[in-house]
Amino acid sequence: MNGQDAGGRSGDGADWERRVADTWARMDALVAERGADGFRAAIGELADEQPAGSPPAAFERACAFDSTGLPERAVPLYREALHGGLAGVRRRRAVIQLASSLRNLDRSAESEALLRAELDRGIGTDGSGGTDGTDSAGGARERAEVVALEDAVRAVLALALTDLGRSREAVPLLLTALASHLPRYQRSMAGYAQQLARRAED
Repeated sequence: MNGQDAGGRSGDGADWERRVADTWARMDALVAERGADGFRAAIGELADEQPAGSPPAAFERACAFDSTGLPERAVPLYREALHGGLAGVRRRRAVIQLASSLRNLDRSAESEALLRAELDRGIGTDGSGGTDGTDSAGGARERAEVVALEDAVRAVLALALTDLGRSREAVPLLLTALASHLPRYQRSMAGYAQQLARRAED
């Protein structure tokens, strides 16, 4: 994730990431001050600092459209980022957010297919686990963030299934996602989720 040095632009990837995070942290204030177009422009200016075809830049643009109510503009940018080799936690976020945007565009069958493929893919070491040029400690942290989003994959999949009239398949997914966060009854809830999943298959 390399920036450009020309024109006063930072060549420090860590600095770029910090400025991106800061802009997102100020989203509400920026929208209030400049409107949704102004916020998207602020993200766009940061994205322009990256080389042409940068997957992280495409991802950040997609997020800006998505977060300001334009999922139809976000979808092709998410796909561009993913096809370009987006890695680490951004890759998993892109899959989840693309699937959510597809739902919002009444394309829930596509959303389901995308998320099932993501669950089948698992947490690998090919970028989905997050070794995007970071040191070992940074890679481990990013991998943990990728793992932490597993329940978000299930939650959005459950929503897609509900859209498709398949709530019986959705409930086990939600129970599975919930179980690990409960202070007690984790094993019981996981068992109930498996039972319901078997019934949904009958």
